[in-house]
Amino acid sequence: MKVLIQKVSQASVTVEQQCVAQINEGLLLLVGIGHEDTQEDIDYLVRKISQMRIFEDEQGVMNLSVLDKKADVLCVSQFTLMASTKKGNRPSYSQAARPEIALPLFDTFVDQMAQTIGKPVPKGVFGAFMEVALTNSGPVTIWVDSKQLV
Repeated sequence: MKVLIQKVSQASVTVEQQCVAQINEGLLLLVGIGHEDTQEDIDYLVRKISQMRIFEDEQGVMNLSVLDKKADVLCVSQFTLMASTKKGNRPSYSQAARPEIALPLFDTFVDQMAQTIGKPVPKGVFGAFMEVALTNSGPVTIWVDSKQLV
């Protein structure tokens, strides 16, 4: 499982000119799910992301987590994070999980994140063409891969 974390001052998802999800200060999580991902990957990533200290404290030092800040989280499923660009000019998505596997894992990830942070986690529409708008704060953008536990 791969997650691209973006600290935002605001973010929203629009589908067919309708805003389906939005947050203020918090984290926008773009979530890529591979066909070998399991509950273990979800557990690791939810714990890691919810405790990651990337929000500034009173001294301006990134020392606070989304839990400490009581900030929002918005999740968007994005199979293109699983792209392989090693050969040719057209990315291969063969490592991305099929929708029948990815959707339940994505929903579990979102539900577990909501339980962990103690508030609802809005999400994009799985499989839809989405327009994601955000204001990256910092900018802070961090890549986390559950298969690279280093």
